[in-house]
This record gives sequence, structure tokens and C-alpha cells, in this order.
Amino acid sequence: MKLSRRVREILSWYEGETPGTKANLARILMAGRLGGTGRVVILPVDQGFEHGPARSFAVNPPAYDPHYHYQLAIDAGLNAYAAPLGSLAAGADTFAGAIPTILKANSANSLSRQKENADQAVTASVNDALRLGCAAIGFTMYPGSDAMYGQVEEFRELSAEAKAKGLAVVLWSYARGGAVTKEGETALDVIAYSAHMACLLGANIVKVKIPSDFLEQKEAQKVYEEKKIPRATAAERIRHVMQSCFNGKRIVVFSGGAAKGGDSVLNDARAIYEGGGFGSIIGRNSFQRPCEDALKLLDQIIEIYKGK
Repeated sequence: MKLSRRVREILSWYEGETPGTKANLARILMAGRLGGTGRVVILPVDQGFEHGPARSFAVNPPAYDPHYHYQLAIDAGLNAYAAPLGSLAAGADTFAGAIPTILKANSANSLSRQKENADQAVTASVNDALRLGCAAIGFTMYPGSDAMYGQVEEFRELSAEAKAKGLAVVLWSYARGGAVTKEGETALDVIAYSAHMACLLGANIVKVKIPSDFLEQKEAQKVYEEKKIPRATAAERIRHVMQSCFNGKRIVVFSGGAAKGGDSVLNDARAIYEGGGFGSIIGRNSFQRPCEDALKLLDQIIEIYKGK
């Protein structure tokens, strides 16, 4: 696999990582229609765990089949497909080598009563990821939750094992629980803080939500206002999150969130592109559409990240 100049530059930022981890990062960065550009679009399908099958797939019944998601990601020319153990295993033989995969190693569910101590259970191992030929493992932590310190320790152990065995590590960093308000979950200061913590924990790829212009923490608000940190536009807010991730030297992708109109999804992608983000990790806004519509939307997103 010949690497582009841009991908070689990105890999140079990951000093101290094993050759295997860098090789798997390169697999993701060089895959699909955006291969070599340094931009990425990833399909994540863990919503069945998080929200239940009907809420996730009834709007587009073919999506009940795990093969549907593999094929959607491949046909759209995406960089990777992320899913829990059972979903990846259900298509591992049929789609072996067709697209880089990310094993989501922990999950929550909407039946749980947990609020202030929002948490996820570890549901898969590094050996599962190796057995299935994955390029990376994925993990979710909830900054602000009363359970966060335990999650950090779980991530530390999984991350160390994954990297020692040559895998890359993706960290979903979603503020939730504790004293974090609903509006604060997408506040600019909270998103930037969550993304920064993910970098400090050694994540190779960071996943966060697109931030709003709201500021949650009073002490942080003073700094944002005193230093006049730009936050009026979505692109400015994306740029600040990237700055918070080692001055842009970490791969950061932004989630698509709940299902919404196509124009809104495309506007998000434009803001990510203009703000220097690496790309989108877009689930419900793709697999909950009919396949033809999803492919059209993903094509438009990819064209945006190509600078068109």
C-alpha cells in the first residue's frame, strides 16, 4: 500500500505508536473514495444496542440485516465500518478484507436507569477484534459521569492491549451524566474538553458531537469571553475543537447525531470541512434512509470532503 504525502504527514504525528497501529491507521486513511486525502467518513451502527432494534431499523427494514451495513459502507466508498461484536461477526467471512472495520468494545442500552453515573459495559475483547480482522477497536466514555473514572481505567487497559497487538484505537467521548446539563452535552467548552481528554488518554481517532455555541462551565465562559475565542459559526467551533486536539494533530471525526434532513447533514459536513475537521462518522442519517437515498447523501458528503 503506497501512502499519500498527506497520510504520511498524519502518521508522523503519532510518535510512540507501534508500527502495527500506524499500519492500521493507514488502512483506514487510505481506504474508500477519500483514501489518501486525510479525510474520512465512517459508518457506525451500534444504535441497536443503544436504542433497540425497532427504533433503529424499522424505518428502513433491510437494515435489520448486518450484511446491509457492510454493503452500504462498501458501496458508498467509506473509510471504515464500526459495529458491536455480533454485527461484525455476522458478516466477517462474506466481507473479509472488503473494508476496514472497527469493533465497538463497549455499549449501553436504553433500558438502563443510569443517569448521573452513565456507563457502558465492556462487550468485546481485543482478541475478538484480531479474530475478525479489524483495524481498530472503539470505546465510549462519558466525561462528567460519576462512572467516568472506571471507564477511563477500562479504556487504559483495552487501549494498551490493542496497541501492543497492532490495532488502532477510536474513542467516542460524549459528555453525559453527573452535573452535565442536556444543553451542556453539546456545549463548545464541554465538547472541546471531552475531545482533549480523549487525546490525553492516547486515542488515535477521537469521535465527538458537533458543538453548539453554548458554554456550560462558568469558569470556562470567562476564558472564552476574555480571550475572544471565535464561536459564532459552526466552522469556528469545529476549528476550536481541532485546536484543542493537540493543535489539529489528532484525527477527529464528528457524529451525525439524530436523524435529520439532508440539507442539515450536508451543512454539518461543510462546517467540519471548513473548520479543519477530519470528517464524519454518520450512522442514523445514512442507514435509516432507503439505500438509494443513503448512497446519494454519502456521495454528496464525500464530494464536500474532496473540496468540491
